[in-house]
Amino acid sequence: MPPLLAENHLVVALYAAGYATGIAAFAWMARRRRLSTTGVWLLSFAALLGGLIGANLGQWIGSGGTAAGKTILGGIAGGYLAVFLAKRALGLRRPTGDLFAVALSAGEAVGRWGCFVGGCCHGKIGAVPWAIFQHGALRHPTQAYLSLAALLTLALLLWLEGRRVLRENGLFYVQGVLVCVLRFVIEFYREGNHTAMGLTTAQWVCLAGATVFGTLLSRLLRDPGARTGREGMVSYAALR
Repeated sequence: MPPLLAENHLVVALYAAGYATGIAAFAWMARRRRLSTTGVWLLSFAALLGGLIGANLGQWIGSGGTAAGKTILGGIAGGYLAVFLAKRALGLRRPTGDLFAVALSAGEAVGRWGCFVGGCCHGKIGAVPWAIFQHGALRHPTQAYLSLAALLTLALLLWLEGRRVLRENGLFYVQGVLVCVLRFVIEFYREGNHTAMGLTTAQWVCLAGATVFGTLLSRLLRDPGARTGREGMVSYAALR
């Protein structure tokens, strides 16, 4: 098999592994929360479809219609909107954000290696010892940075889930803050077009997202029943 063709096959395989990992994590969380129902799986399908549309549309808008590809920030926005509309159509009221938070972090931790092999989302030229050769120069392996950020986020979410110290959607808000903050920092090492005040479009989106998720998390934590502790663990089955 020619090297380029083999590389393309590996990229596809890694992206597929990312999706599969995300779906497996979603299924695990759904069973853990006693939410493995037809309605919730329809939500997952809506999220996947909306995420794909949002990822492609976001890339198209961000590049001014000049570049194909996907952006995870657009995917998150598209998936969120799709779930919101689907829940209204299905009449589902129980929060499901935590399922998607764990699934997204798990999937990105694996799928970003498809970006690494494919050379997209590449970093700026850098002289760090772990720089990799991409696009004709030694660069920051920002795809690996993003994978590590997702893995660390996942580890924190699973720790919080094990302790059950937050009410439902708490993990979703925590993940939203971390995704935005970590992506904002990593953007300084990625190639990108800078806009106002020397920040990229993605960084401005991250600032807005961190503000929104931070506000939602703050409101949840101010709720007297938001933090349960081990003395009063949330009965997720009772919150259907």
